[in-house]
Amino acid sequence: MMKRVPKPVFFIVALLILAFAFTAVFGIAYYNGDNKTTVLKGVGDIRWGIDISGGVNATFKPADNYDASEEEIEAAKATIETRMVSSGITDYELYADSVHNKIIVRFPWKSDEKEYNANEAISEISAEAYLSFRPGNSYTTATVDKNGDKIFLTPKGETAEKVLMDGKSVKDAKAGFQNGTNGVAESVVELTLTDEGKDLFASITSEYKGKVVSIWMDDQMISAPTVNAVITDGKAIISGNFTTATATDLANKIKAGALPFKLETVTYGNISPTLGQNALLAMGWAAAIAFAIIIIIMISFYRLPGFIAVISLIGQMALSVAAISGYFTIFPSFTMTLPGIAGLILSIGMGVDCNVITAERIKEELRGGRTLDGALEKGSKNSLAAIIDGNMTVVIVSIILMLVFGPSNILSFIFGESTTGTIYSFGYTLLIGVISNFIMGIFFSRLMLRSVSGLKPFRKAWLYGGAKNDK
Repeated sequence: MMKRVPKPVFFIVALLILAFAFTAVFGIAYYNGDNKTTVLKGVGDIRWGIDISGGVNATFKPADNYDASEEEIEAAKATIETRMVSSGITDYELYADSVHNKIIVRFPWKSDEKEYNANEAISEISAEAYLSFRPGNSYTTATVDKNGDKIFLTPKGETAEKVLMDGKSVKDAKAGFQNGTNGVAESVVELTLTDEGKDLFASITSEYKGKVVSIWMDDQMISAPTVNAVITDGKAIISGNFTTATATDLANKIKAGALPFKLETVTYGNISPTLGQNALLAMGWAAAIAFAIIIIIMISFYRLPGFIAVISLIGQMALSVAAISGYFTIFPSFTMTLPGIAGLILSIGMGVDCNVITAERIKEELRGGRTLDGALEKGSKNSLAAIIDGNMTVVIVSIILMLVFGPSNILSFIFGESTTGTIYSFGYTLLIGVISNFIMGIFFSRLMLRSVSGLKPFRKAWLYGGAKNDK
């Protein structure tokens, strides 16, 4: 006997899937004056690869004629790579030329880039990122940034002479929120200190209780709080005029660590996209037309199971997009390249196949003389093994592609690092798509099917592929 599912479940699940799909595509954001705060990221927040949006090409060398060793050049390269991966940049090329003391990098523009300033873009990965806690808040110069906020540069006096703690004492850093003085939540950077850093920070806050301890990143003061209590739990917070994006950027730089030496930009320039935004628009229209055709075919051939399959496919696409855009905060945003789009399309094809196999099995059982409930139970059960076998094969291939061509390319000495971004992107989106297929195409579509079959108007066998005169 097929296990009954409450009748309202179909409508609840369908509405939740459609609402989720809407927010995953368009995101949720609000404006406070000119400042945009993103609550949930959508398609507009995806960072497109070099092949679609173009990007930046830069060559760095040690500043001040510093003669870096081969190990230091490799360490600087590793730090830059960590920063890019932490920012969700997977479509990149990074080379270290230890003979000529140079590092060459190519990476795509940010998703919200408007000015396409290459010099500003490379600063996000080439900053020295030396974090320091210093006594007092004395500075040499003050200026204003492009948003009109004051920035204080170059420590002086005791602030310049004494470093109480630096980034080596930080174990982890992440963006977070805390209640501001006006009661409104403000973005901050939350630090977790190492065991040694925990003891050192407790000592600092004890000695400087009631005094100012400023926090500096390289030559810029980013916060100057007054120590109100002795902090012994190894947790510290950096507050300032942060947005969610700037707090995340700073946290990523702190986690990546400071470069072993200051970098100087030798050459830089813009990279034109090999395809461009017109190609992206064309792909969008092609996808919409293809999905419309899929809707017509699925409903025409498979009737009610086909209609439910369409809802589950919408959920699958939304879940895949959400895992790429950074909709879920536990998954960082991901750089989408043309091969990545191909991976999504292939996974959607597998989602269609999953629903077709189930609908065909149900149709066969009905034509074999089973009752509606018996056909739904037997058809769903008989199709499961074939679906899992096909999907698991793709999962294994996807994982292999990600391991071999991922950011920590374990076979780069064979394939070369220039292949990393594109093939990794394909493997990642294919894996995400297949996982989404398991969730939507197997679990939720079957849940909706069992629920809707309990409704009297939908207990007609022909709606599931049986003959019209069947009950």
